[in-house]
Amino acid sequence: MVPHSPGGGYDLTARTAARTLEDTKAVARCDAFNVIGSGGTVAMARLMNERGNGSLIMMMGLGVIGACSAVRSTYRATDATPLARLIDDQEGIVVPAESRFRTVDDFLSAWRQDPGGVRIGGGSFTGGPDHLFPMELARTLGIDPARVDFSQYSGGGDLLTALLGRRVDAAVSGTGEYRSQIAGGGLRVLAVSGRERVPGIDAPTLREAGVDLTFNNWRGVLAPPGITPGRRRALVDMLARMRSSPQWQEALRRNGWTDEFSTGTDFEKFLAQQEERVAKALRDLGRT
Repeated sequence: MVPHSPGGGYDLTARTAARTLEDTKAVARCDAFNVIGSGGTVAMARLMNERGNGSLIMMMGLGVIGACSAVRSTYRATDATPLARLIDDQEGIVVPAESRFRTVDDFLSAWRQDPGGVRIGGGSFTGGPDHLFPMELARTLGIDPARVDFSQYSGGGDLLTALLGRRVDAAVSGTGEYRSQIAGGGLRVLAVSGRERVPGIDAPTLREAGVDLTFNNWRGVLAPPGITPGRRRALVDMLARMRSSPQWQEALRRNGWTDEFSTGTDFEKFLAQQEERVAKALRDLGRT
């Protein structure tokens, strides 16, 4: 289950995982399908209502945690059955090829001078990575986050349409989502958010541009609550086999993802930390 619309980071990761599971014969069949609504909270509600269903897993990440916190959902990732953290994915500041912003310095200078005059879009709801990243970047630059002109879209596909349709001036998104458009010259990446450059993308890090900020998104997999311990072990083993396959390792390289595989108590603790991280960020922004 993909908790966002087609074309975004969750969709790309889930469909890559489904294809890899089938290609490596880890499972006979794995179908990926989208459940859209409220930044992933509709899918989270479905997952929680599938209690005991050992045949359903959901791709998720920081965006789902943020949406659940922002709308004060009764459901939390830590209430489901954590299976595995899969990857980290850097955020990029992305513009159309013919954008007036030729460099990240152009973008940052214009944004500092007129925060409300630069329209920024993101493919996640309030509390998600595409929302938290520009807000943290604004604060780092001395810009009041309340002055940021931010529009949220339901996933990377809708965000791409807005960017190419000039409804936003720049997009913040996982770099892996728009690889084909970047490679084809339709989009340019002004900067990436991690500590190191993304292989295959000609863009500096924010630190190289003199901005003291790093920011990483991540994705993992949950199962419904109430599945048996044996089924949980089987699902974790399935994901571990997928992760060790050449097909998945090639997908990591191709999409610029960082392998951050973890399971068990390590992933459970990580989820709890991420829920607190988002709650604090939203408090700081005056959203809770």
